[in-house]
Amino acid sequence: MKLSNFGFELPAELLAEYPSENRDESRLMVLNRKEKTIEHKLFKDLINYFEEDDVMILNNTKVFPARLYGNKEKTGARIEVFLLRELNEEQRLWDVLVDPARKIRIGNKLYFGDDETLVAEVIDNTTSRGRTLRFLYDGSYQEFRAKLKELGETPLPKYIKREVEPEDESRYQTIFAKNEGAVAAPTAGLHFSKHLLKRLEIKGVNFAEVTLHVGLGTFNPVEVEDLSKHKMDSEEIVVGTEAANIINTGIQRKKRVCAVGTTAMRTIESSVSSSGLLNEMDGWTNKFIFPPYDFSIANCMITNFHTPKSTLLMMASAFAGHDFIMEAYEEAIKEKYKFYSYGDAMLII
Repeated sequence: MKLSNFGFELPAELLAEYPSENRDESRLMVLNRKEKTIEHKLFKDLINYFEEDDVMILNNTKVFPARLYGNKEKTGARIEVFLLRELNEEQRLWDVLVDPARKIRIGNKLYFGDDETLVAEVIDNTTSRGRTLRFLYDGSYQEFRAKLKELGETPLPKYIKREVEPEDESRYQTIFAKNEGAVAAPTAGLHFSKHLLKRLEIKGVNFAEVTLHVGLGTFNPVEVEDLSKHKMDSEEIVVGTEAANIINTGIQRKKRVCAVGTTAMRTIESSVSSSGLLNEMDGWTNKFIFPPYDFSIANCMITNFHTPKSTLLMMASAFAGHDFIMEAYEEAIKEKYKFYSYGDAMLII
């Protein structure tokens, strides 16, 4: 499989700028791999495809307000700082992206907020856009984190050109988000409403929560034609005992085991035992899944509609079959499904 196998024309108007009015009323395309059929439903119809003791694997990561705007010392130039990950709590060191990058050099200071009580100093250049910042703040670590939260805004994807609105704070977060650490939402999970989760629970579906803190590596463009040469950035994952037990019981009972999103799928595929069951794990993964690939844990997947040549499309293609997924995407464009983070969903069974 080559990068060019995943190109297609995506009309700009199909990129979703806003979420659907109600979480569970986005559209749902259902792909049956065995029958090679495509059905058009609403997300809340998902319940009709699951039975008692089936398993859904949810990524419970929580998005933090990772986008800050500061001013450069002396010139006052406005600089966007995107927090990627904390490197050292004690020294308040962070990996960040800066934009525009060409203006920022080692030794520069950035000032944040009207009172400029939060200051950051650039101490390392890691890539063309990446920097390491040391934050300087008079206060405890808790007060420092509270300040970041106060000054930061919801990190909507760059393709959304509008301003961040108050509702984005809740809508760009799954209703089961618990563990803070993601700079982007695990978007397949955004379609679940409290009501739909309750109905699935009443039907006897078991939920297993895992964590993958989504970094920007998930969205980094693939720039090599030979996919085996693409390197994913590492992202932190946690699979606890309870989740592993629920999932392994589902596998042993030959039930439907459904990964909700590409991040949940990458998490479970990063921790497989030699006997094809799920191990507990607390660590990092840079797993890149593209066709051909044998999946060990899940036999069902919920995902959004992804952009051309993205690693997310490649994983969906590995799961559903390349030709079938490209046919489904052609149909999605014809039927005007919405793509990307706030877009519609796909269930692959």
